Amino acid sequence: MAKHTIIGEALPNIPWEDKPAGSYDVVWRSSKNPVIPRNLIPSSNSIFNSAVVPFKGEFAGVFRCDDRARNMQLHAGRSKDGINWEINNERIQFICDDPEIGKFIYGYDPRVCWIEDRYYVTWCNCYHGPTIGVGYTYDFETFYQLENAFLPFNRNGVLFPRRIKGKYMMLSRPSDNGHTPFGDIFISESPDMIYWGKHRHVMSTVGGWQSTKIGAGPIPIETTEGWLLIYHGVLTSCNGFVYSMGAALLDLDEPWKVIYRCKNYIMSPQALYECVGDVPNVVFPCAALADAPTGRITIYYGGADTVVCMAHTQVDELIDYIKKNSF
Repeated sequence: MAKHTIIGEALPNIPWEDKPAGSYDVVWRSSKNPVIPRNLIPSSNSIFNSAVVPFKGEFAGVFRCDDRARNMQLHAGRSKDGINWEINNERIQFICDDPEIGKFIYGYDPRVCWIEDRYYVTWCNCYHGPTIGVGYTYDFETFYQLENAFLPFNRNGVLFPRRIKGKYMMLSRPSDNGHTPFGDIFISESPDMIYWGKHRHVMSTVGGWQSTKIGAGPIPIETTEGWLLIYHGVLTSCNGFVYSMGAALLDLDEPWKVIYRCKNYIMSPQALYECVGDVPNVVFPCAALADAPTGRITIYYGGADTVVCMAHTQVDELIDYIKKNSF
């Protein structure tokens, strides 16, 4: 029986596959990949980099669906099993009190985080360049938009699933107005989800697979060993960017402090659906489901900026791997 390392609730219906016999990978791919094809809905050119959460005994999410005019859009979806999805063909229409903030130009790479009484959504939102949009929903039908968290330019806004010392906390990656050949992870806090400050540096790029830029991935998972952060790292090869997946442990009370950080990637683009697509050589994690009693974790990630994929790991095995391979 696995230790109860994850501080959280049971999710007995978590989508899951055991590690294939003979595999030495700490994170292994679902045999059902890609679980969401690029053309699941009539309007989509591609569906990828999307966020999934448990919802009323089933699953719901916010999905990046680039349409056939190549506009970057956010769509809501539901699933009974976390594998077979029904995604709305029309994009989310946020309700916003301020028309200047609520004017939709583009939205992409969403995350969804349950905090207290609602599901908060963060995404890369256009306001004179990319910044972090913030909104919420109670039912994945009606969505409300708040103020943007930061000035442009910023991406990869990822909330923590509870207040820390009474404050909301968000990871982000300051960027530029293009494809950003740089980037570290920072953390900010807020008393009310509107005003963000006390910005602190969390992690920098290092050599190899995470030498160009890094960015937070799924909502951090609270464990007895610290906040488990799964993130992406980018290497600039002679053929362009290569996006891989890594992991670290952050201090529970002061999450800008890194306890352990794995020097190895935990997954890199190797499967065909990760290497071939609109943007080759990309694994981009955006969501993770966790079952506390078993320690099972299922990660949703974008493959080649084209499809949604799923991978699995076990929390104790992953934490042990991080510790044994830490800087």
